[in-house]
Amino acid sequence: MAAQRRRPTQVDIARRVGVSQATVSLVISGGAAREQVAEGTRRAVLRAAAELGYTVNAAARRLKGGRNRMLGLYTFEPVFPVGQRDFYFPFLLGVEEATAEYGYDLLLFSSASSGTDRRIYAGGVNRLKVADGCVLLGRHLHRDDLAALVQEDFPFVFIGRREVPGEELSYVAADYVGATSAVVRELARLGHRRMAYLKLSDGQEPTRDRETGFRLGLGDAGIPADGCIVDDSGTVTGDLLRDWLSAGVTALLVEPSEDDSTIVAVERAAAAAGARIPEDCSVVLLGDPALGEDARDWTRFSLHREQMGREAVRLLLDLLDDEDGGPRQLNVACTPIPGDSVAAPPAGVAR
Repeated sequence: MAAQRRRPTQVDIARRVGVSQATVSLVISGGAAREQVAEGTRRAVLRAAAELGYTVNAAARRLKGGRNRMLGLYTFEPVFPVGQRDFYFPFLLGVEEATAEYGYDLLLFSSASSGTDRRIYAGGVNRLKVADGCVLLGRHLHRDDLAALVQEDFPFVFIGRREVPGEELSYVAADYVGATSAVVRELARLGHRRMAYLKLSDGQEPTRDRETGFRLGLGDAGIPADGCIVDDSGTVTGDLLRDWLSAGVTALLVEPSEDDSTIVAVERAAAAAGARIPEDCSVVLLGDPALGEDARDWTRFSLHREQMGREAVRLLLDLLDDEDGGPRQLNVACTPIPGDSVAAPPAGVAR
C-alpha cells in the first residue's frame, strides 16, 4: 500500500516564501490582522498555498468548536506574588509576545477558588473552552485534569515536561537531562570524582530528568555511581555536609526551587560545617532560580524561559491546524553560566 502523502502545512508555505510561520498564519486566517502584512507578501503566501495544495482543516476546526482567535494561558499556581515573579515572568512574556505576533488575543485564566487547589474543571465543565487552545504551566498540577483535556481533544501545550499514564502530552521543556550531564562531565574534567546531587523532594518530571542527567554524566565520565550521593535538598545540614566532605565529596549539584530556599539551605550548611565555596566544596545550581541582589554569582545553567513560552504558542497553533493529530514535544537546550562557585578539588583529595 502506498504511503499516505502528508498534508502541506503553514510551515511548508513559510519555507517556500521565505517568511515566518506567524506571517503565513496572519495571511491565511484572514480578517483585519492580515492588513499587517505587505500586499506583495500576502500574494506570495496565497500563491504558495495554492501551489502546495494547502487547505484549512475545516472539519478539525469544527470539532474543536471553531476559532475565535483567542489563546488561553492557565497556571496551576499563583504567578504574581513577588517570590514567584522572577521565575514565571519570562514564560508569561514569551507567551504574550508570540500570541500577539500570530495575531491572536491572550486570555489569562485564574482559579475560581480562593484556596490553593486550582482546577481546570469546575463542576465538571472545562473552563478553558472559551479559548481555541491553551498554554499551561505550574508544578502543583492535577494530572486528572490533563487526562480529561486529552480525552476531550482540547488542544493544549504544557510549559515543562509532564506525564499522564496512558497519554502522550504536548509540551515545551528545558533539556535538563543534557544540561545536567554536561555539568557532571565538566566537574569530572576539573578532577571531581565524588559528587552529591541534592534534589527536590516532590519527585516531579524535572527532578527525574535532572537525576537521569546526573547518572548519564557519571557514566560518560567513567565515575562509579555508587561512589556518589543522591539526597533531598531539604535534608542537608552542617553535620551531614561535614560527613560528606570527610568521605571525599568535593562537589554539590543542587536542584533549585522556584525561590531561593534550597540555595539558602546549602549556604547555611556550608557555614555550619566551616566549608568554603568553592575552595572546600564546589556548588553548581541545576537551573537559575530567583536570586537576591546580594547573592553570589553561582555556577549554573540557565533556562531560556521566554523562548519556551514562545515555542509553546507555536506548538499550540500547530496543534490547532491538526496536521496529524499527534502530540508536539520540544526540548530547549540550556545555557551554562560559569559563575564563581566551582573550582578544582582541594589539594590532598584523591582524584
